Amino acid sequence: MNIQRDSGQAPPNRLPVTRCDSFALPVFRIYVMRLPGIDPDSPQGKAMAGSAGWIKSATEDDRLVLSAGGDWTVNGVGALDRQIRALAMNGAGSARIDTSEIDALDTAGAWLLYRTRRDLAAGGASVQVDGLDPRHAALVDLVEKADSLHAETERARPNVLLMLVNRVGRSVCAAANELAQLLNFFGLVIITLGRCLKSPRRLRIVSLVNQMEQTGLNALGIVGMLLFMIGVVLAFQSAEQLRRFAAEIFTADGLAVLVLREIGVLIAAILIAGRSGSAFTAEIGMMKVNEEVDAMSTIGLNPIEVLVLPRINALLITLPLLTFFANVAALTGGTIMAVATLDVTYTQFIRQLADALTLKNLLVGMVKAPVFAFLIGMVGCYEGLKVSGSAESIGRLTTQSVVESIVLVILADALFSIVFSTLGI
Repeated sequence: MNIQRDSGQAPPNRLPVTRCDSFALPVFRIYVMRLPGIDPDSPQGKAMAGSAGWIKSATEDDRLVLSAGGDWTVNGVGALDRQIRALAMNGAGSARIDTSEIDALDTAGAWLLYRTRRDLAAGGASVQVDGLDPRHAALVDLVEKADSLHAETERARPNVLLMLVNRVGRSVCAAANELAQLLNFFGLVIITLGRCLKSPRRLRIVSLVNQMEQTGLNALGIVGMLLFMIGVVLAFQSAEQLRRFAAEIFTADGLAVLVLREIGVLIAAILIAGRSGSAFTAEIGMMKVNEEVDAMSTIGLNPIEVLVLPRINALLITLPLLTFFANVAALTGGTIMAVATLDVTYTQFIRQLADALTLKNLLVGMVKAPVFAFLIGMVGCYEGLKVSGSAESIGRLTTQSVVESIVLVILADALFSIVFSTLGI
């Protein structure tokens, strides 16, 4: 609220006045009495403070008569409002408001006077206002005008069930549209990949090697450490459950089957989706923001060949290798944990583990890796190319890329399980 001192001189026997402009309604100007150096409770202060606002009601021939007087200012509107609300209108068909005894009126008082007249009119009474000073009348007109410009509108109450159905429908339509665009991008990548395989010189070897280093070599540490710890957990939990049946030695069989067929490739794919898939989206998205992708198209370069294929091809090579490395790390951790908790030697456990490490189990897990790699690379690059020129969209689409990649990887893993089960593998 902006407070300014009134530049005009105060009238005799009246106090200096400050003017406050309302930040909500510029027409609302509140005049506040000030008492510099005078105790407001002293007789002089009370005399200078003016009379308190008041309102009285009477009935004359089925007509409600309201008499208002005193200072209708912000200092007394609270009491005036309570008096007005306590008035009994008695179902009067008409009303007259006598304002001839009002000494001072500010915006708050004008609003109270206008609201009283408006409420009486809304109740069906014909209202007549008499004796209003022309200066006060101008202020009441401004308040009425401001109220008409900011009239309250009743908001329609939303139907919660319809909102829920609407939200679900929008989400389904958005997911279907996203799936259709992803399939379109999948077709574009396949066509471009076939064109490059037909003419191998179009493959960008330098970019491919660089991406292999980023997605494969640099990810060895996190993949190895995480799978080692998962192998420890699996071996410990399996040993605890099998101990009840005196079958602890079969911990090796369960560990080998679980790691080779499911855990190794699935955890490695999820880690790569969070690490490399998000990096693909952020890198390509930043190039979109800097209009580098548009510049490539302008000079005749195909962004799919330059940006997408090297990343997807790198993942197609590195994820199977990372899966094999993850299997080794998980089996190592499980072996160490099993030997530490079970009464077996390394030789006994490894001999039992070797019997369970079949080529079929290894291939069942390894065959999933290229599919997961293609899904992660395609989604990461697709979301990066969707960035629309703002840093906010990069963060949003990077998160979306990771979520979509993980969902697709788990969905593909479920489909693999159904197919292998149907084929008896």
